[in-house]
Amino acid sequence: MLYPEIVIAGCGNPLFADDGFGPAVIEEMEKLSLPDNVMIVDAGLGGPHFIFTLLDPEVTKKLVIVDIADYGAEPGSVTKLRVEDLPPGAYRDAHSWDLTEPLQRIKDRVDITVIGCQPARVTAPEFEIGLSDEVQKAIPKTIRVILETIGVDYGTTINLQEGRQRGTAETCSSGKSR
Repeated sequence: MLYPEIVIAGCGNPLFADDGFGPAVIEEMEKLSLPDNVMIVDAGLGGPHFIFTLLDPEVTKKLVIVDIADYGAEPGSVTKLRVEDLPPGAYRDAHSWDLTEPLQRIKDRVDITVIGCQPARVTAPEFEIGLSDEVQKAIPKTIRVILETIGVDYGTTINLQEGRQRGTAETCSSGKSR
C-alpha cells in the first residue's frame, strides 16, 4: 500500500443527524480535483481507529480529522483544534474508546488538526438522517478551512445558500498547476 502525504478523514454516522457532518464534508470534497498526495476518506463510525491504518509516519505529513465537536458554541460554528487542545478522554469514538492518547503518540511525527463543527442535534440512538440547516451551511466554510490547512490554493465558487462548492485546484503545495 502506498501511504499518502496528507489524509483528510470525515468521521461520524449519518444515521444520527449532525453526527453525519464528517462524511457529508468528504462527500462534497470528492467533487473536487485535489493533488495526488491527498487522500480523502469517509472514515464513518469507526473512523478514528480506521485512520491509523492509513498513516505511515515516515510518509504521512498531515492528518485532518473532520467531525462534530461540542464545544459550547452556536450550532454550525467551526473550530480548528490541535491534539494538545483535546483533554484526555475528550475525544471518544462511538464505542467510548479514548482517541486522544493514540493521537498524542503520533502528533510529533504527523501534523494533526481536528476540524470540529458544533452540532445542533445528535439523535443517537434514535435515527434521523440529514444535517440541521446550521451544520449543512457550515460545509463550505469547513472545506475552505481544510484546503487552507493542507496548503491547497483552490479556485472555487461557493454558493452558501445551496451549500455547494465547485471548482478545480489552481495550484497545489508543490506549485504544480492542476
